[in-house]
Amino acid sequence: MYFSEGAPIGYIWWAMPTRLRAAGMPVDEVAALTALLTLPWALKFLWAPAVDRLRGPRWGFRAWITVAQIAMGLTLLPLAVMPLDSLVDIATWLLLAHAVSAATQDVAIDALAIRSVAEPDRGRTTGWMQGGMLVGRAIFGGLALAAERWIGADAVVAILIACIWSTLAVLWLSPHATADSDTTPDHEPPLGLTLLAVLNRRSTWIGLGIALTAGAGFEAAGGLMGPYLLDRAADQKSIGVFFAVYVVGAMIVGGLAGGWVADRLGHRRLVALSVIAIVACLLLLVGADTLLHARGTTLMAFAIPLYLCIGSLTASSYAMFMDLSDPTIGGTQFSAFMGATNLCEVWAIAVAGRIAAGPGYGAAFLVAAAASLSALVLLPLLPARTGRLRETTR
Repeated sequence: MYFSEGAPIGYIWWAMPTRLRAAGMPVDEVAALTALLTLPWALKFLWAPAVDRLRGPRWGFRAWITVAQIAMGLTLLPLAVMPLDSLVDIATWLLLAHAVSAATQDVAIDALAIRSVAEPDRGRTTGWMQGGMLVGRAIFGGLALAAERWIGADAVVAILIACIWSTLAVLWLSPHATADSDTTPDHEPPLGLTLLAVLNRRSTWIGLGIALTAGAGFEAAGGLMGPYLLDRAADQKSIGVFFAVYVVGAMIVGGLAGGWVADRLGHRRLVALSVIAIVACLLLLVGADTLLHARGTTLMAFAIPLYLCIGSLTASSYAMFMDLSDPTIGGTQFSAFMGATNLCEVWAIAVAGRIAAGPGYGAAFLVAAAASLSALVLLPLLPARTGRLRETTR
């Protein structure tokens, strides 16, 4: 399921910004478009309550996922059968509709995961979930840049749609234990009362603050990495290979290793260590650029440790947000946390893009890294234990 979500994200967030920058679009405009297409993931908590509660014996999380994935393919279909030039007036709307569908799919998948995965296994599980998403990103975010030269952009989009729809077979062949978590159990409290209780929990607001800030450094660097390398004398093909092989490989290794360590060391502790490590990696990258005047593949080598740490932060923070979410409204509460992480991406990329267009990339990365450190102040404020609605309110 995460592969089917990661594939279109890779194409829209990784491949397209590089193509647009190569075509001459200013870096701040590329950043603004990328931020716009991220908004549905940032706002998905607004319709997540419908996914949580509009379920029954014949309509569960898997039905929500199915409808969302069908819509994901249909909104991309015009891009596969018509030249992009002829769709310029509606392309943004098609991509936004696709993003809304994909964000809805994300809500349902995460809600099902929260109900199905025990807390001691969440770090490793989120590591594998991120692995599936990153494989999709690698194929359609990195390799797509090279593949378009031989088969054309239309064919790449057609293959992307086929991948999204084919994973429906995996969805409906899932184990019975997963299916048992698919529908609404009896005697759950009313949604309104549950939402009010969750809003009154200290951990909810602290978690949102962490989600809005912890990833600022890596979101800014990741969102601008394609244009950054292009402006530092790397060619488009090399950038595509870098994203498809080295970036994805580093993030998968970091996610799997980080998830394993998080389940043993503690989800919150590894979040803090990962934030510190990401800031250190950004300092090294900026130093190599500004002091050593490194270019092209040398900067790629300096960026690889950053993506290892990004994988670790992603796995550990997602596991921590699962711990903070009440399973009775897991889709809504976890979506709020995930929406905040995506909103972090929106503001971090938008701000970094403007700074990069002025003082430069180094200043943009350093400002975003400084914002990430604010999460370290919030982490110790989280209560020791959370779960169903048993936590002491404010």
